[in-house]
Amino acid sequence: MNPDNDLPNHFELLATDGAARTGRLTTPHGVVRTPAFMPVGTAGAMKGMHWREVRDAGADIVLGNTYHLMLRPTAERIAALGGLQLFTGWNGPMLTDSGGFQVMSLSDLRKVTENAVTFRSHIDGAKVELSPERSIEVQRLLGSDIAMQMDECVRLPAEHADIERAMQLSLRWAERSKRAFESAPDGYMLFGIVQGGDVPRLRHASAQGLVEIGFHGYAIGGLAVGEPQEVMLAMIDETAPVLPKQRPRYLMGVGTPDDILEAVKRGIDMFDCVMPTRNGRHGVAFTRFGQVNLRNARHADDPRPLDEESSWPSTRNCARAYLHHLVKAGETLGAMLLSEINIAYYQFLMQGIRDAIAGGTFEEFYRRTREGWARGDIAPR
Repeated sequence: MNPDNDLPNHFELLATDGAARTGRLTTPHGVVRTPAFMPVGTAGAMKGMHWREVRDAGADIVLGNTYHLMLRPTAERIAALGGLQLFTGWNGPMLTDSGGFQVMSLSDLRKVTENAVTFRSHIDGAKVELSPERSIEVQRLLGSDIAMQMDECVRLPAEHADIERAMQLSLRWAERSKRAFESAPDGYMLFGIVQGGDVPRLRHASAQGLVEIGFHGYAIGGLAVGEPQEVMLAMIDETAPVLPKQRPRYLMGVGTPDDILEAVKRGIDMFDCVMPTRNGRHGVAFTRFGQVNLRNARHADDPRPLDEESSWPSTRNCARAYLHHLVKAGETLGAMLLSEINIAYYQFLMQGIRDAIAGGTFEEFYRRTREGWARGDIAPR
């Protein structure tokens, strides 16, 4: 018997349109509408935004980072203060990553063994060991609704042997992660992570191995790490059909609105990325006209908003000239406004996607959205 069938399923698939899906994921802290984009609150905060703005923009779920939170303020301190939701004031569904990706990307001095990865803290240089069991312990202390298995992510391009070694290690760590999660209360979830780089055979093997272990949901990891978009989409095409249709599918660390639209078309349900807030801090807005760089001089004397038809007040009411001024002057308010504008656009996109799938018009929505991006921004004054 497939162990996957023995696990409670908190995901309800409501409608499909081609491979695109819309559904409902029920967590201990609320319901998540899918496809869902999870804004990233790395260290328990959304950079440049208050949680109420994140909620008002339409986000159902946010992401927290195990690596950063275990180092500061520590998972034990957060647990003593009531868990991540109470500590931060978000009070909604949260997903935490395993910390593995940050160890690989932020720590120059690290050692990967069968048991764990050992690294030096980027804060004070202290030696830290992160094993699958410790990763799950930290995530349970944080109290996140969805925890991720510990895995090893290899940046692409990489040697075939390195990709296979990391994939096989991640499968063994997946088994250990699941055992460590067995004591979690009902309703909380653990997702497995498909690895295998850009090698279809390894992606298949990883996905099949995870399904045999059995998880509440399945993530596709190790993409958007340096490979071209066509490679990422090809790996989704290879992987998604192997994953159980009745379980949620999460594409980790992705991405641009274009990436999201293409991945939804291929059956992905969940996404996360720092791009909306990071680009906002650098003066770039995401809109239905595509990306708009507010640093450009063309906006300096333009009293028009970014999008007068937007339902988000800052997008509809703030003059381009003012946003340009704030960005050029290095004012914090510029980063704050563009971050909320970007998160709101991402959530607007996700709501449009959900409505289109439910109405059987996803192909039309896909075409119109891409045409809007291709037309580009409105003409200068």
